[in-house]
This record gives sequence, structure tokens and C-alpha cells, in this order.
Amino acid sequence: MRQFRLRLPLLVLLACLTGCGSNLRVSTIQVGRSVNADNTVAGHTTTFKPDETVYVAVVIAGAGSGVVGVRWTYAGRVVGEPTKPVRGAGATEFHLQNAGGFPPGEYSVEAFLDGQSAGTRTFRVEN
Repeated sequence: MRQFRLRLPLLVLLACLTGCGSNLRVSTIQVGRSVNADNTVAGHTTTFKPDETVYVAVVIAGAGSGVVGVRWTYAGRVVGEPTKPVRGAGATEFHLQNAGGFPPGEYSVEAFLDGQSAGTRTFRVEN
């Protein structure tokens, strides 16, 4: 009986460390030219000029904590993979900028929640 008493708390702790009370999910991925005060995208678009900053908002629903990240790609190459911790529902903003300007072409941004892909958005840079 003593072994059971010791193992049960360890099992509960392990279960909580792997997602106890967390039901976070990505509800939408927004792309645009600017962000609002709540980190959602204000100017939705998928076409940018080479000198513009590209913003993405990963909007989370649910309760709990986790890690949100994005993977920016251009021409099959990863150009950035930032992550941010999150707690509960809300929007998390990421942005991509290039002081020398972006080369024209098609880009993509893939959003992740706790390492799991939540979707991809594509956008273009045009002169």
C-alpha cells in the first residue's frame, strides 16, 4: 500500500506536467501590415512592398499555458523561427522585417502551438 501512495502523486504530477488543465488551441492566423493594441492584425493583406514589415498574429483560444512559434520561409529556406510563451486566450504577434528590403516572391509563415503545426499562410512581396 505504501508504494501505491508514493506512486499516485508522482503519476498525477507527471500528467499535469504534460498538459493538466490546458486546452489551448489556435483559432486563427492573421497576416497584415500593422497590429492593434491587443496584438491582432489591423491591416489584413497578403501582398507587401519590399520595404514593409510583415505582421502575423496567432490567435489562441482556451485556457492554460504553452509556447507559440512561427516559421518564416522564402524560396524553400527558413528565414526565422521565433517563439513566445503564452498563457490563456489572446493574440501573439510576430513580425518579419528586412532593412535592405525583401526580394520579390512568395513567402509563407507556419504557426505552431507547443511544437505542433496549426496552419500556414502565404503572402507575396511585389515591387
